[in-house]
Amino acid sequence: MRNMLKLLLLGTAIYAMLCLAVFVFQPRLVYFPMKAMAATPAAIGLSYEDVLLTSGIGTSLHGWYLPGRENAHTLLFLHGNAGNISHRLDSLRTFNQLGLNVLIIDYSGFGQSSGTPGEQQSYDDALLAWQYLTETRGVAPGRIVVFGRSLGGGVATWLATRKTPAGLILESSFTSVADLARKYYPMFPMRWLVRIRYDNAARLPDVDCPVLIAHSRDDELVPISHGRELFALARDPKSFLEMNGSHNAGFMQSGHAYRAGLARFIAGLGGSQASSIAKP
Repeated sequence: MRNMLKLLLLGTAIYAMLCLAVFVFQPRLVYFPMKAMAATPAAIGLSYEDVLLTSGIGTSLHGWYLPGRENAHTLLFLHGNAGNISHRLDSLRTFNQLGLNVLIIDYSGFGQSSGTPGEQQSYDDALLAWQYLTETRGVAPGRIVVFGRSLGGGVATWLATRKTPAGLILESSFTSVADLARKYYPMFPMRWLVRIRYDNAARLPDVDCPVLIAHSRDDELVPISHGRELFALARDPKSFLEMNGSHNAGFMQSGHAYRAGLARFIAGLGGSQASSIAKP
């Protein structure tokens, strides 16, 4: 009996230590930045400008601005939790094919941006990028489309609750980090342990602009059920684009259907849109 009690106490202590580790070292489980740049848009024949922004606390953000067609919308691209902007060239090619102007930034601690990754920091980074577009480049808010992929969807949704863009696109994103964490760590009380939240489900109902949810039925990291729940939570007008392919490459594997879905959504931003669901 005494040995059983010792084992129980030991097991409880180990479990408590693991919970503490999940809480304390959470940023290392969420953010996987890379500093080295793999290439620039010039490698795929795209014109671009280096953009360097300085925050109020002195950190610097690096990004690229890629011009599109005259009078086109401007897309603010907020990427996922790993790599840096140089790993998004295929997306930049797609957006260029759609004629869009694009600003893509690296969050603090990613690529050539200084600082340390963090949830509030990523929100501040997105706001700084928005201010660059509206104040420095003179882009009207009604001509900006905020695009967030995966974790970037949490950043994009936050921004869209504080500003009013022409539209919001969430691709391969989740309802919240806590919801997703319960899938991967069911043995831990993630509801209480998660402090990096990116709570799209709580914020999306407050977004007052057209919303496009794009998600792959084959997504192996973020189940499509997250995308469907986000679609249900969004206000009208809203659209759902069902893709195929993996979490990181679904936009390429869906090919023309993906580009056409984005083009339809953006073309409708100037007028009325009905809720719609599109499949490749």
